[in-house]
Amino acid sequence: MKKTLLYVLLLGILGAGLYIVFNKKEGFSQSDSDFKIKDTSNIGKIFLASRDGSTILLERSKDGKGWMLNKEYKALQSTVTSLLSTFYQQEGKHPVPQAIHNTIVKALAGTGVKVEVYDRSGEKIREFYVGGETKDLDGSYMLMAGSETPFVVEIPGFPGYLSSRYTTEFLDWRDRSIFMLNKEDISKVSIQYPGEALNSFVAHQNKDGKFTVEADPGISANNEVNQRRVDLFFTFFQRVFCEGYVNGSTGLAQAIDTVPKRAIIDVTTTNGETQHLDIYYMPKNRRSKNLTTDKGYVPSLYDVDKAYGILNNSKDTMMIQYQAFDKIFRNAYEFFEKDKEPAGK
Repeated sequence: MKKTLLYVLLLGILGAGLYIVFNKKEGFSQSDSDFKIKDTSNIGKIFLASRDGSTILLERSKDGKGWMLNKEYKALQSTVTSLLSTFYQQEGKHPVPQAIHNTIVKALAGTGVKVEVYDRSGEKIREFYVGGETKDLDGSYMLMAGSETPFVVEIPGFPGYLSSRYTTEFLDWRDRSIFMLNKEDISKVSIQYPGEALNSFVAHQNKDGKFTVEADPGISANNEVNQRRVDLFFTFFQRVFCEGYVNGSTGLAQAIDTVPKRAIIDVTTTNGETQHLDIYYMPKNRRSKNLTTDKGYVPSLYDVDKAYGILNNSKDTMMIQYQAFDKIFRNAYEFFEKDKEPAGK
């Protein structure tokens, strides 16, 4: 029994010795490979910076329910969630082979993305650099700040690299919501169709919860407002998204100047703020689905699925899909029609 204990002790000492020698030889410690962040709920701020000067600053909003981008815009929650998940799952697999050590270090220094992670109290908890992908595309090269040993970092069981999750492209991080308003937070909605006065309208939600609708007298005169329909209409502004932003795209201004305006939407909140959206037709292109087949609600010269949106007088230009706006593009007369009686009554 004593001999067994002695053997176990000797093996333990030998193993510890080999570990120390190995680490000394390779020149890294456990902190060199500690890329995993176990408690992502405590992260309050993330800073990404690339060598070309692009920077991304992500901060938890004060209510803790979302993230802000560069102190001005809402961050795209799905992208932030993906990064937080990456922090939690990524692991240092092994140091890069000595044969490519210098090459990888130079690449990280030249094109790597610097990552700083802070907790909710503002204390920095991680700082590392993210480089390109490995040849087998199953990991990415990363280097902890202050270390001389870059690692191959991967997510166990995930066959792919992680570099793309650390993008510093601004539009990859920006939230794409146009309207995110609850019904009770809206006081007025105006939908104007240029050249279509009979279809245009302004709907109001009064303090007593009742609705009124301004429309052409030929439609509204002596007709009662369908309260259920207006109530339902106000709920359509809870989650309205654009497909993406196209600010600064080459030839965009000229393209918009050549097409008519489809609609003008103004949504005013109960605190007096107004969101203004101008929607323009988009010319057909080789990707348009109606190159050979037209649909009645869009003139044949224009794309049947997509349009341009200009928010708040050129603050942003975006691509929108009619699918997201078809429920909003109502006509005035619809709010003065009576609901059909259920069959059998």
